[in-house]
Amino acid sequence: MAADLAPDDAPFGPYLLLQRPHWAELARARKLELTEAALEQIRAIGDPISLDQVRQVYLPLTELVNVYFDHFGNLNRHSNWYLGLREQPTPFVIGVAGSVAVGKSTTARLLRELLSHGHPARRVDLVTTDGFLLPNAELERLGLMERKGFPESYDQAALLRFIMDVKSGRPEATVPVYSHLRYDILPGQRAVIRQPDILIVEGLNVLQPARPRPDGRTGLAVGDFFDFSVYVDAPDTAVRQWFLDRFRQLRLTAFTDPGSYFSRFAAVPEAEAMELAFRTWDQINGVNLAVNIKPTRGRATVVIGKGPDHSVEWVRIRRV
Repeated sequence: MAADLAPDDAPFGPYLLLQRPHWAELARARKLELTEAALEQIRAIGDPISLDQVRQVYLPLTELVNVYFDHFGNLNRHSNWYLGLREQPTPFVIGVAGSVAVGKSTTARLLRELLSHGHPARRVDLVTTDGFLLPNAELERLGLMERKGFPESYDQAALLRFIMDVKSGRPEATVPVYSHLRYDILPGQRAVIRQPDILIVEGLNVLQPARPRPDGRTGLAVGDFFDFSVYVDAPDTAVRQWFLDRFRQLRLTAFTDPGSYFSRFAAVPEAEAMELAFRTWDQINGVNLAVNIKPTRGRATVVIGKGPDHSVEWVRIRRV
C-alpha cells in the first residue's frame, strides 16, 4: 500500500508512504546476518527491538541505502569519465536524526552493522554529534546549560569543518570525545576518522538548515553534505514516556556509578528523581523536539514512523 500523506497528514512534501506489511515484504528474500547477542550490544536502553523487526524494517532500509550507495559510485565514475579525471569517490555520508529516546542511536548502530555485512572490504564508521557539544563549563558561561542539545549548544563551526574534511577526502578528520557518564566533553581526547567508505552521522539536529548570519547571508549546514538521511519519528506522548522509562532504568544502572554526573539521583527517593525527569522533558527535551527537531522531518530521505510500543508502523520515502 502506498500513499502520499502520513498518518498525521503532515505536509512532508513529495513522499511515498509504505505501511509495515509492504515494507516487510521487501526483506523476504534477504538473509539477516545478525545474532541476538550482537543485537543486544546494539540495542539502546529501553528499546525492545527484536530480530524480527530488524529483518522486516532495518534490512530493507539497509538495502535501500545500498541502492543509493551504488548509484553514488556510478555517478563518481561517470563524472570522472566526463571530466577526464581519476578522482576517488569521497565517503558516502548518512545522517540519522530524531528526538532523545526515540531510538535513533539504535538505528544508526544497526545501519553500521548491516551495511558492513557481506562487504568485508567496506569501511563503515559512525560518529555522534555529542562530541561537538560545547563543554559544560562553556555552556554554563553562556547560560546555555538548560538548553543542552539545542542547536546553539553545539560548536557548529567545528562540526561543519569536520564534515567538510570528510567530504573533501582528507586522510584524517577528528571528532571530540563525549562521555555520557560524565555528561561532558573529555578534554584532549579525539576520535580519528580515516576515509571510510560510508560515514553515519547521528544526532538530534543533524537535519537543521543553516541559520542566517548577522549580515543576512546564509552559510552551509552539515545536512548539505548528506547523501542519504533518516529521521526516526514517533508520537510526542510516546517519546516522552520512553524518555521517562529510560530515566528510571538509568537510575538503577548507569546512575549508580560514582563517576556519573547524575549519580546523586540514584540515592534520592524515586519521586524526587522523577520530578527532575518530568521537568527535563517538559522544559528542555520536549521543547527542543517541537521547536528544532521535528520541523526537520521533511528534509530526510526516509522517515521511520514508530507506534507507542516502539514497533515501526510505516516508512515514508522521498520520491526520486
